[in-house]
Amino acid sequence: MARTKKTPSTKEPGRLKQMWQVFQMTRRHDSTATWLILLGFLLPILVAVVLSLFLGNGNWFTISMFILAGVLGGILLALVILGRRAERAAYSQIEGQPGAVGAVLKSGLRRGWMGNEMPVAVNGKTQDAIYRAVGKGGVALISEGSPSRTKRMLDDEQRKVARILPNVPITQLSVGAEDGAIPLHRLPRSLKSIKKSLTKAEVHAVNNRLTSLQTQLPIPKGIDPMKARPQRGKVR
Repeated sequence: MARTKKTPSTKEPGRLKQMWQVFQMTRRHDSTATWLILLGFLLPILVAVVLSLFLGNGNWFTISMFILAGVLGGILLALVILGRRAERAAYSQIEGQPGAVGAVLKSGLRRGWMGNEMPVAVNGKTQDAIYRAVGKGGVALISEGSPSRTKRMLDDEQRKVARILPNVPITQLSVGAEDGAIPLHRLPRSLKSIKKSLTKAEVHAVNNRLTSLQTQLPIPKGIDPMKARPQRGKVR
């Protein structure tokens, strides 16, 4: 019984320490995060104080309830801001690296979109890659690399998808720091902004059809694209 009682108390510091580590990581990569989080915490409290003065009618219980609600709202808003800025800071650490788009597609997609961390096309010399996501906006082909180099790869992949699914809209996106490309952290938002044209059932049907007809060999999970080399013989 003594051990079971100690379990909750040992878990709580772990969560707090984890949140503190996330905050430290975010602050190192985002100099404005601290001020935004502080503003998010204080703004609801300030609003609650003003409302309590006008609507409290001198009743201290009502005033204290307003302030308590403001504090809780401030904590919630600060955590939301921390989560968003931490996500952006995490993306900034992998931005520009091979496989970064795959990492976002695996864990950063919003509701209604499905993606895979494995590319559907790769240029072994330049490490440029094409990824695919399926959602209510249709099929999105996402290039990782210079838009000038990946344009042909995108067009080739679009023709393949169009032959299989002629009535499904296809959108091309380029991720990078060059003109005409979108930053990595804006990829989920860009996918979400695509006009919806498919139902949930149609999304699963399209994704299953593309998966079943995929003819290219996938890159083994965990491989480093920077170290990938074409095989010149049989693997023993």
